[in-house]
Amino acid sequence: MAATRILTTHTGSLPRPPDLISVLQAQARGDDIDAALLERRIAEEVVAIVRRQVACGIDIVNDGEMSKYSYNTYVKDRLTGFTRTGTPRYIVTAGSEDYPEFFERGGRARAAFLVPVCEGPIAYDGHAALERDCANLRNALAGMDVAGAFLSAASPGVIARFIENRYYPSHEAYLFALADAMKTEYDAIYQAGFLLQIDCPDMTGKRDIPGLAPGTDYLRLHVDALNRAVRDIPPEAMRLHLCWGNYEGPHHRDTPLRNLLEPLFTARPAALVIEGANPRHGHEWTVFRDIPLPAERTIVTGVLDTTTNFIEHPDYVALRLEQLASVIGRERVTAGTDCGFATSAASSLVDPAIAWGKLAAMVEGARIASDRLW
Repeated sequence: MAATRILTTHTGSLPRPPDLISVLQAQARGDDIDAALLERRIAEEVVAIVRRQVACGIDIVNDGEMSKYSYNTYVKDRLTGFTRTGTPRYIVTAGSEDYPEFFERGGRARAAFLVPVCEGPIAYDGHAALERDCANLRNALAGMDVAGAFLSAASPGVIARFIENRYYPSHEAYLFALADAMKTEYDAIYQAGFLLQIDCPDMTGKRDIPGLAPGTDYLRLHVDALNRAVRDIPPEAMRLHLCWGNYEGPHHRDTPLRNLLEPLFTARPAALVIEGANPRHGHEWTVFRDIPLPAERTIVTGVLDTTTNFIEHPDYVALRLEQLASVIGRERVTAGTDCGFATSAASSLVDPAIAWGKLAAMVEGARIASDRLW
């Protein structure tokens, strides 16, 4: 069916209620929790968040990641080989060495958090949690009129980036072990009838990776691992989310999008979810003038910045969408957000009520752009 308007979606995480955040935090710390209560609250909030997305006018909805404390470290409870509680680590945001006083003042460079470590062989052991996520979203969609629904999953590369390897002999061995294990989750999401979104902030540039052989093409290695994991899923059933870090900061060392596109075009997911609203990447729709988007590809472009409490004007949203459509074609544009509104449950930089105001502006902006484009 030919497209008749620009659809709207978002990147995954939405604000959770305070009581659910508290329990998810306790679970992430490894504290004893009331598991039955947590399961009930997750199911209730998935229903509520789907209804709120539909009421807002969002076309392609999800579960808001209500069951996950963090978009990446949730896998510690779904894969063997990881410690369940974690060890202290410190966030040093990219670019902080150039503007140390800014990061000192904001306290972001020294925010301690716990992450697990890999200390044994990896295998998938999260079938019950995965089935719960699929069932909760399926139940919440009953009677809802939506264009589609998606579930997010961490890429092999982002897990390898954030969870230290102390078991495998090299980064590559660790990465492909993760790919083989996470294939179970990716396949199950597709088989459940949902669009699979794979979160890939690891693909925005090489970092210092222990165990990575000198001269290794980091990005192509990570694309190869992802392709191995999703080899049995049709490209049109997947989207790949890029991110340079969902934080307010200079971002002056971000790798330009144009430097990433050639290897990214070899990744199997047909849709790229890219940033397009924040001041560091808002111009990059112009890249597709020089590097044509392959015919089978589509773009979910960020029209909302998820790190500020400004509510974008609908006309601004429409302008962003029309600019990209003028280059790649209106049928290949979907409106989205730069990143999630709560990549970990307690980390939202945007007031929850304002987040919904921003999403409403996106919906209205997509309507304005569609009226002009069709």
